[in-house]
Amino acid sequence: MPSQRPNQRVVVIDGDDASPEAMIPSVSLVESMGLAIDFVRPPIGEAAKAEFGEYFPDQTRDAIDQADATWFGSTSGPTTAALFYLRWGKQTYANVRPCEWMPGMKSPLAQPEGLDFVIIRENLEDLYLGLEGELSDLAGLNLTSRNARAALSDLGPGKYAIKAITERGSERVIRFAFELARKRGKKKKVTVTSKYNMLRVSDGYFREIGKEIAAEYPDIEFDTYIIDDFLCRMITKPGDFDVIVMPNLYGDIMSDGAAGLLGGLGLAPSGCYGDDYAYFESAHGTAPDIAGRNIINPTATLLSAAMMLDYLGHTDASDALNHAIREVYREGSVLTPDQGGSATTTELCDAVSRNLQVRKSET
Repeated sequence: MPSQRPNQRVVVIDGDDASPEAMIPSVSLVESMGLAIDFVRPPIGEAAKAEFGEYFPDQTRDAIDQADATWFGSTSGPTTAALFYLRWGKQTYANVRPCEWMPGMKSPLAQPEGLDFVIIRENLEDLYLGLEGELSDLAGLNLTSRNARAALSDLGPGKYAIKAITERGSERVIRFAFELARKRGKKKKVTVTSKYNMLRVSDGYFREIGKEIAAEYPDIEFDTYIIDDFLCRMITKPGDFDVIVMPNLYGDIMSDGAAGLLGGLGLAPSGCYGDDYAYFESAHGTAPDIAGRNIINPTATLLSAAMMLDYLGHTDASDALNHAIREVYREGSVLTPDQGGSATTTELCDAVSRNLQVRKSET
């Protein structure tokens, strides 16, 4: 949780390729809001490698530990170690991916009005534990496929990956979803989705834990869907959903799909929350194909900053930043190429900054 020192501290990691082009003006914009937050950039990536001999030196890890939150760009390699530490080292188990359409966003949907839900992805386990290897390594276990009705050894050479769904991991992320639905105060509805019809033991376990926790929240509506059915409904009836929680792999895929409903990953913010730490990052990648051109859409970065400000207790500032972004899209004259405009990254940030100043003068 945020500290009680006079100024809060946020570690900034600009990321790789085009990511810094979105991060640098976005950080400057938030700094201009005059909040009691110090933004620090510890050594990371290629610069850290050149000076300290490693991409993620101890002093950067210490800076993260001492900060109230981290604001992360996108990584393609040199900064990946920091991202892994922010996830598994800081146990940020709930990846929150809002999907809220703003008028002016170039959604492919004919009627995107009312598109406002949140996907919560369990962030630490499932297939992402990285337990992979040669099938031959499992030979001594004498495993038999229930579905194929064949011994694993009969399949021949190949690879395996272990999917792990734990009680603790499922319980805490599903409970987080119910608490968020209550905090949002919108539809007050939680949906649990997984492939429980085929993976009855693992995904079925996730669903059963969801049912058990739902009984503790009588004020929150609860339903479950098989993941492929959910995908169809997310596209055809997105307004039916409020907070959706799912295992890691499904959440990774579905949340990117949800960004497509808005108009692209450049519009998709993200926050990863643990019990006592959180970091915030845009959902898109590093966009190496447009690096150096100053045209990456900073909207996801700025919306992630708004999530961060809310986490740090700056609710009014978070609301003001969201409003300023919304006004840019409503006006529609300063949009980046991915949204059909010709504005640069810095021009969009400047437009958001102007809207912030207008709102400040009106209050």
